[in-house]
Amino acid sequence: MRIDLNADLGESFGRWELGDDEALLDVVTSANVACGFHAGDPTVLRRTCNLAARRGVTVGAHTGYRDLAGFGRRYMDVPPSELANDILYQLGALRQFAEVAGTRVAYIKPHGALYNAIVHDERQAEAVVDAVLDFDPALPALGLPGSAWLRLAADAGLPTLHEVFADRAYTPDGRLVSRREPGAVLHDPFEVADRCVRMVTEGEVVAVDGSVLSIDPDSICVHGDTQGAVDLARAVRTALDDAGVHMASAALALN
Repeated sequence: MRIDLNADLGESFGRWELGDDEALLDVVTSANVACGFHAGDPTVLRRTCNLAARRGVTVGAHTGYRDLAGFGRRYMDVPPSELANDILYQLGALRQFAEVAGTRVAYIKPHGALYNAIVHDERQAEAVVDAVLDFDPALPALGLPGSAWLRLAADAGLPTLHEVFADRAYTPDGRLVSRREPGAVLHDPFEVADRCVRMVTEGEVVAVDGSVLSIDPDSICVHGDTQGAVDLARAVRTALDDAGVHMASAALALN
């Protein structure tokens, strides 16, 4: 058995620091690096790419709405052509910093409200796919299983990767519980670790109503801004190691 462990990183901005990127990069196999629109700035992008490259962690583009004030967690009714340009802009920025660091952008994972919107919003999902095709028609797309985003990406010939979340609650239809709802984010390292082992070894996750969802994950996400993220990631990795699961980048496994 093999699984990728990813985290959202590079989300500091100027003098405002968020998360412990260096500690998480010692644990994860893939880094979803913010590209400057929902979080991050040029200095943060460069530093994060450098840190990832030194540790052999795969770099992915964490692209979002142009929403620094809202951390990319507010839905924006952006025209598809404008959204496609925004995504292409972010991909290009991260590619340059990755190349300078001696690595490359190996996949794309949309962030926050955009991630949730393109689960069902066909127009915005298609806009993101169009941007990726212009950037690199072989770039893997990471996202929620069953989403319009992954379906349209696959239809366009992009490799797709299924993501599950270590620290987020699921609805009975396989979507993420809104962060506005109580219990949407899980914090107990032991609970999260046991949950991740079940996801990988049994292909199951329990939804908030107690129903059991069938899943087939390629990658597990631990959010870098979740309280106690480093402890969560370490607990997950240790539990998976103990279960005999090999940790490796999902995007690189496609190449």
